[in-house]
Amino acid sequence: MKLRWRRSQNRGLVGRLLRAAARLALCGIAAAVLLVAVLRFVDPPITYLMAREWLRLGAIEREWVGLRDMADYLPLSAVAAEDANFCRHRGFDLAGIRDAMVDDRVRGGSSISQQVAKNVFLWPGRSWLRKGLEAGFTLLIEAIWGKRRILEVYLNVAEMGEGIFGVQAAARHYWDVSADGLGPQRSARLMAVLPDPRGRTPVSGTAFIARQGAAIERGAETIRADGRAACFL
Repeated sequence: MKLRWRRSQNRGLVGRLLRAAARLALCGIAAAVLLVAVLRFVDPPITYLMAREWLRLGAIEREWVGLRDMADYLPLSAVAAEDANFCRHRGFDLAGIRDAMVDDRVRGGSSISQQVAKNVFLWPGRSWLRKGLEAGFTLLIEAIWGKRRILEVYLNVAEMGEGIFGVQAAARHYWDVSADGLGPQRSARLMAVLPDPRGRTPVSGTAFIARQGAAIERGAETIRADGRAACFL
């Protein structure tokens, strides 16, 4: 009799724990949806990486600029460099992921949407927990923000030099112009630094930056011509 009572008590405890975990998960999902909905209209004030760099350097360079106030070459170059099928997927470029798994030299394993989800809402890392949260936030921003907002946020939070975040700050730092004053070559060379923004600069004059920038510039022209820029231009 006592053994049955203990089993029943254990089942009751497990049930309460499962219900509490389910309620906690639902609250977390609701909070994530609310946060993403708010940031559809409110510009993210800071990201984890910005805060870390501000603490490390004592200051960062950052100035928000809307997508409509940027030269078209900037979003075109960003998509050409990082996610050529940006307008054709729902957050995950499966072909790009397969290519990146086969060849580490191929860029495009993470879509722009995934990078925004990671940069705005999460922290750097490779744990399964962070990857799972990244996938969830990617789906949310694709559903709630839309492509233009995703690309606008990306171009304002991406690190483009040590302590330099976003295209407006980068344009002023490297060329002393605003983001609407960048032409195709400068825009392409700026995007060429994205895989390693602390180790490369768009004004270094190296053969790599010139070669990579030229490839991105050609890619941007192709994307505009074949309609793959329709969701943001």
